[in-house]
Amino acid sequence: METTEDVLAEVGPRLRRLRQERNVTLTALAEATGISVSTLSRLESGKRRPSLELLLPLAQAHHVPLDELVGAPEVGDPRIRPRPRRMHGMTVLPLTRRPGGVQAYKMIIPERTPPPEPKTHEGYEWLYVLNGRLRLFLAGRDLVLETGEAAEFDTRLPHWFGGAGGTVEVLSLFGPQGERLHLRARPRRT
Repeated sequence: METTEDVLAEVGPRLRRLRQERNVTLTALAEATGISVSTLSRLESGKRRPSLELLLPLAQAHHVPLDELVGAPEVGDPRIRPRPRRMHGMTVLPLTRRPGGVQAYKMIIPERTPPPEPKTHEGYEWLYVLNGRLRLFLAGRDLVLETGEAAEFDTRLPHWFGGAGGTVEVLSLFGPQGERLHLRARPRRT
């Protein structure tokens, strides 16, 4: 594993190589960045430690991202490859990988009639209908959510949900008791 010193030691040669590949002189680069020729020369030779104040104008002058100048490591693959599971007649795709805290799921729920007995358990759930219609029994109320509608509730309340008139696709965020979804909304204009 590279240390900070190793990474910084590679910056100077990288700066020189970049400048030479573009056929730019130290004088021209100094004019473009406002950094003196002597400072640029010392940076490229490794006699001057690179700083953010020096690297930002150099990245701008060369039209490259800052991480290219410092040789930042590549970011790992951010894709989540959910493995669908069948649970209670639904297809459930987990969208989060970390244990504990709020969990995200995409659920594909068929129409289910008659509805089973509503259940209760610890937690808090937020549902968003991606496609179709969702029938939600919640604490004695029978609701139908359309595409684009959302509901949130304490799962200690008796609840059940299924497709209303066909299959429904739902995004679900489920958290431990006491965790709720917080949306930051813009203030209303008057």
